[in-house]
Amino acid sequence: MSDLVTPAREVFRNFPAALISLFYGLSTLAMAVALWGLWQRGRKYWRGRPADRWHALGRRLLRAGAAVGSHTTLARRNVGVGLAHAGIFWGFVALFVGTIIIMIDYDVVRLVNPQWRFWKGAFYRWYSLILDLLGLAFLGGLGLMMCRRWIQRPPALDYTRPDREPGAYSRSAYTTDDRLFLWLLFWIAVTGYLVEGMRIAADRPAFETWSPVGWQIADLFDALGVTPAVNRLHLWFWWLHALLALGFIAYLPYSKAIHMVLDGVNLAFKDDLAGKRLPAVPEAAAVPGYQTLADLTWKDLLDLDACTKCGRCHVACPARAAGAPLSPRDLILELREHAEHGLGGRTWLRERQVRPAGPAMTGAVIRAETLWACTTCRACMDACPVGIEHVPLIVQMRRRLVADGDLDAGLQGTLEKLQRYGNSFGQSDRNRARWTQGLNFKIKDARKEPVEYLWFVGDYAAYDPALQGLTRGVARAFHRAGLDFGILYEGERNSGNDVRRAGEEGLFQLLAEKNVEALARARFNAIVTTDPHSYNTLRFEYPELGAAYRVRHYTEVLLDLMRSGHLPLERRLGGVATYHDPCYLSRYAEVMDAPREMLVTLGLRLVEMRRNRQNSFCCGAGGGRIWMGDTRVAGVPTAAEQRIAEALESPGIRSFVVACPKDVTMYRAAVKTGGFEGRIEVKEIVELLGEALAPHPALSISPSGPLRGAGGGRENTGGGVAGR
Repeated sequence: MSDLVTPAREVFRNFPAALISLFYGLSTLAMAVALWGLWQRGRKYWRGRPADRWHALGRRLLRAGAAVGSHTTLARRNVGVGLAHAGIFWGFVALFVGTIIIMIDYDVVRLVNPQWRFWKGAFYRWYSLILDLLGLAFLGGLGLMMCRRWIQRPPALDYTRPDREPGAYSRSAYTTDDRLFLWLLFWIAVTGYLVEGMRIAADRPAFETWSPVGWQIADLFDALGVTPAVNRLHLWFWWLHALLALGFIAYLPYSKAIHMVLDGVNLAFKDDLAGKRLPAVPEAAAVPGYQTLADLTWKDLLDLDACTKCGRCHVACPARAAGAPLSPRDLILELREHAEHGLGGRTWLRERQVRPAGPAMTGAVIRAETLWACTTCRACMDACPVGIEHVPLIVQMRRRLVADGDLDAGLQGTLEKLQRYGNSFGQSDRNRARWTQGLNFKIKDARKEPVEYLWFVGDYAAYDPALQGLTRGVARAFHRAGLDFGILYEGERNSGNDVRRAGEEGLFQLLAEKNVEALARARFNAIVTTDPHSYNTLRFEYPELGAAYRVRHYTEVLLDLMRSGHLPLERRLGGVATYHDPCYLSRYAEVMDAPREMLVTLGLRLVEMRRNRQNSFCCGAGGGRIWMGDTRVAGVPTAAEQRIAEALESPGIRSFVVACPKDVTMYRAAVKTGGFEGRIEVKEIVELLGEALAPHPALSISPSGPLRGAGGGRENTGGGVAGR
């Protein structure tokens, strides 16, 4: 047929009035069912406690829109999945917007003034072309996701729980929901193309070449000889397509598909400092932490519903990898179903298991051993593409466990030492600076004289005999470079970072107040620390107590001194090394380049492990875990042992380099317990610096050896002095 008419088409092609009325009736029903489900979910969030997430709303919305549109959070850990999902997303958006355009033109503009109708002519041609092409992207993305889920079957999509016996639950409904979601979208797209092809085959308007997929399908019908029947088939397939689409609309709020509505919202209200800065216990709270659903905020409830069960947090979790009964994914899903049972907004296809009776959430729905397994490494949060905040939720439930006295005996003992002595080793505060006795120079007391850098040493670096040599090595490097620095001596207390993440909020406040008082008496420009855990709380949490400082990791300061020539190297070391990013230095502080630049400057060839930078794998010490009893699971390597094994995947690596006192402790133990002795050596970065630095005529800075010689000039690099 020649193109003698304005490009356009009928919405209800050859439909009697009764069928048109039936369609509108079914559409109204589908939307009513969907709106009821959305209202139930909205009512659930309304019942949550307030959360301060409304500031800078415009910026939040723009950021979330950019993340959703670009798919950066999805592609960060898996580019292929990101691209496939982008095809699904933009294809769905195009088809949805295309449907809205038809609705506006036919149901609004046509009734107001038929002369204003726009779904015709050039607009219709481009509309047809864009939707046809993006529809292919939609189908392609769905096909890739189906292959990944049902053929590739990555561990992330395995719904096996680490905290339940196999016969105690069934998640077959989750699998059904996944299949239903994908197949509904797939057949909606396929039937849409078939309807288009049948319509084109019946009428053959030349302008429909702008629908390239539909035109090819029409040619296929011609080749099959079924063109005479396409008018009748068109009616049946039109209704099949319509019923699938309307069914999807009704099904959306009660299924996995709800993430299409909620995830962008959840990203908008995400707190960039979640986990890095934990909320204080409200003064009005009778008991700290979360115990029942009434304690959850609306953002917590939104987090639970936003989960897509993608499993990225599940495979990233070091506790789960070490055989502990914790999966961040399963914790969120368990709380989601508990919230749906208690507050409404239910998903139709749910996990089947015998659930605890009563309102108790902490210790019942989520078991204590699950909560204590967490290392607070934030790997789950960094991996999550939709902004779920697992760590603050876990810490809130830990607070209730601490209040109830339900905690590990080792942790209890350490907290008592911290309460009495201000350090986790239970030693007198007068011993905090005893490590300096191996030096032949006096480190300034920052409480008595001004310094450029105040060195917050930390418990492990100060008290652990196995680490004190490394601490002296840092001091010697600072002194050799002429850095103007001092310490607080007995005025320093444990920073409280891990105390807070273990759930002891009151003790954290006590320790922090003591430190803030000591820091207020000192005069300095910035804080430098060797402990990433202290770095985090000093930088992100102390400002909430009115004590904001510039905080730097010692590798950043040393790198500056090397660049400026204050630490000249005698030789380049050579050899192959890998660097382990501490969780609190990479994911928390986002300091990742300075240690690597130091190693390269020292002459080492740096080989990255499979998981590096923000995707680093935890040593297992964080969140107070280093203070708890041995929870090793028989036959399962610890997280630290798995990390050493990962380093050895690359041939030639002899040095496993760390930049955290707790990492030295954890990984040197892992080398022994994992049977890696003689194959790799754990090195603190300052040890390597000591080997490469030019010898001073009166000073050796060997981290572990005794001081040789005496005296030595010092160039003062300090600038002005500033108070808090």
